[in-house]
Amino acid sequence: MTQSKGALQKFSIVSAVVSFVLAFIAGVMLYFSLESLGSDHPISASLMASIFFFIGVGIVLTIIGNVDIPSFKFENSKEK
Repeated sequence: MTQSKGALQKFSIVSAVVSFVLAFIAGVMLYFSLESLGSDHPISASLMASIFFFIGVGIVLTIIGNVDIPSFKFENSKEK
């Protein structure tokens, strides 16, 4: 039974896309820093860690945004 996504799930999907875009931007920056600084430089290492972080966050937020979360509301039954 598929339910409509809540506002927070939609926000997490948008945040996941932003995270993947930031990982791509960090990858481009890494490419150019490897040419000029080399792979042993701390800036290159931090960009590699940023790529790993942004991809991990993007995967987790994608899963949170796509999961079918059940409703935790109680039904108001007036039976006595």
